Amino acid sequence: MSTRQQPYPKDLPVRSGRLDLGDGYDLYHEETGRADGVPVLSVHGGPGAGLDPGARCFHDPAHYRLIQHDQRGAGASRPSGDVRRNTTPLLIEDIERLRQHLGIERWILSGGSWGTTLALAYAQAHPDRCLALVLRGVFLGTREEMHWVNQGMRMLFPLEWQRCVEGLSLAEQEHLHSTMHRRVFGADPDLAVDAARRLAKFEWLCASMEPDEAAIDEELTPEFALSYSRLVCHYVMSDFFLGPDQLVRDLRKVHHLPAYIVQGRCDWVCPPWSAVRLHQAWPGSRLALLPLTSHMASEPAIAAELLRTMEELKTRFPDDRFGSSARRTTA
Repeated sequence: MSTRQQPYPKDLPVRSGRLDLGDGYDLYHEETGRADGVPVLSVHGGPGAGLDPGARCFHDPAHYRLIQHDQRGAGASRPSGDVRRNTTPLLIEDIERLRQHLGIERWILSGGSWGTTLALAYAQAHPDRCLALVLRGVFLGTREEMHWVNQGMRMLFPLEWQRCVEGLSLAEQEHLHSTMHRRVFGADPDLAVDAARRLAKFEWLCASMEPDEAAIDEELTPEFALSYSRLVCHYVMSDFFLGPDQLVRDLRKVHHLPAYIVQGRCDWVCPPWSAVRLHQAWPGSRLALLPLTSHMASEPAIAAELLRTMEELKTRFPDDRFGSSARRTTA
């Protein structure tokens, strides 16, 4: 097995395209690495965060065909921030259509945060199309987890919370995403952008051991913040379009698949109890619970573990054994 410790370059040649989804939607997607390599779909977080070029650092471009896409309404997919036809079942359908469009038989699913939710939901809907799952910062889409986000994180990040809810009544604070949902979809554009940036910034400040506030402010442009927060609020208010504890309840559908769980012990956005619970309910899964580590894939310990995992999977799925599954085939 490779003992590589240095990340791969993220500035790689990109092959990109768009997939027409109908109903006025399209899906932006891109690839890096070998065109005939072992396929990996990297599923971004959010909902609505958009694809992360940093994911390229964990995948050997001489071995993997890394596929990324902006989920419906996110990033470069159009229309931006639109929620008219935007649900988890539709996102699953979009991924399956993308697989067929790209001529892939089976692929590895890798996701972080909300990306773990969607990757699990897709795998449970299409287990025969998956080779393995790599899940970082597990989120299972439960009300218990969202109660923590709304009520628990404020205890650990009181100053950041106060900035987020400044000017809101106590009743509005107790139902934060409902309050912000009304504002980001309201008629006042200035109020909508202000609410969107506050909500996103609170989450992002809590997501790192050493957040770079200037970099966060630069990334949270009005356009991005509004699109992101609209999608987040839409999904939160709909219980992420999942049944109660659906992803754990339906784990039997994917018990046969290799699962690699990477979790920061100090992840306060997606606390480690969900990763531990998933691991205990998934026979044969592997859990790396990393000390003094928070939520972001860019944190050194998480990045090192993701790289190690993808290097290990090169041995599990070598080119000479993978056959037509890594090449363009008829879906």
